[in-house]
Amino acid sequence: METSLDFLHLDMDAFFAAVEEKDNPKLKGHPVIVGGRSDRGIVTTCNYEARKYGIHSAMPIFMAKERCPHGIYVPGRMKRYQEISKQVFQILRGITDRIEPLSIDEAYMDISGMEKSPEEIAALIKARVMTETGLTLSIGVSFNKFLAKLASDWNKPDGFMKITQEMMPEILFPLPVSKVYGIGSKSRKRLNDIGIYTVEELYRLPEDFLMDMFGRGGKEIYDRIRGVDRRIVTTTRERKSMGVERTFRETRDKKLLMERLREYSMELEKDLESRNIHGRTLTVKIKDEDFHSHTRSRTFNHYISHGEEIFNLASILFNEMEWEKSLRLLGVSLSNLMDRSMEQLSFLGEEKIQ
Repeated sequence: METSLDFLHLDMDAFFAAVEEKDNPKLKGHPVIVGGRSDRGIVTTCNYEARKYGIHSAMPIFMAKERCPHGIYVPGRMKRYQEISKQVFQILRGITDRIEPLSIDEAYMDISGMEKSPEEIAALIKARVMTETGLTLSIGVSFNKFLAKLASDWNKPDGFMKITQEMMPEILFPLPVSKVYGIGSKSRKRLNDIGIYTVEELYRLPEDFLMDMFGRGGKEIYDRIRGVDRRIVTTTRERKSMGVERTFRETRDKKLLMERLREYSMELEKDLESRNIHGRTLTVKIKDEDFHSHTRSRTFNHYISHGEEIFNLASILFNEMEWEKSLRLLGVSLSNLMDRSMEQLSFLGEEKIQ
């Protein structure tokens, strides 16, 4: 009996760049790169014309300009992207409330028990998003979350793909192992080092071998490429923290790092504002050129949400940290979150430093 295709995954196509093209049609047909204001920034996203030049998210802007000097480089406008995102999610909630947002432009939907077929639901979403926002998205449908997400990336942009049980596992065989959820860059390298590059080669490895190699994650990888993923669509998720962090070209320039810290603090303010929350525990994270991470946190007696205050307090934490080598990552985050609409309580006691 064919397993029901109850899981839908949708992903907006080159979302930030697509919004920029929508708002400025003169950009269409040109390589558009959304990112930092200077060569020291990084690419947030880019359109498909730019991707032809090998540009991708998290790439330093200076490197992107080397590959595509004639590209159009624009600063990000998070408030505008959030505005469009809300429109898209309103469309989705008009279809079902069984939605699990993954990010500003990506979500899972549980479409089990619905009268319309997966194809009809996908077509309806695509049509409404295009009509109301002028943007396209790609949709994948399958009998579990892993395969639905994989399917949404299959025919981008403006794609639709479904993966049925009868297509498994052969449809996955040509894919690189990096396409398997749970295999990051380090795991991919470990597999490549023993000559495993494709899912077909990965499929031949015994379960106990993968468990020896990756622990419990090895069991999950073994199951996923055989069509087993027991995760459900989680509609309510308690957010434990919210933050902004970026990887960039290695630097020891403290002035530049402080500029980045201010930029991230202001971006965090917008994210907090969009969700109407604030927090009490502030954390600054750094990673050096040898990929060693360090954090420093402080819990305050009051709630924090304003960018300037976040920056001022984060600056103190950053200056308390010791680092000798060049840094390649900097981040700031808030935890101990609370909805601003709730009554603010007065917290007594000493601040905690970790």
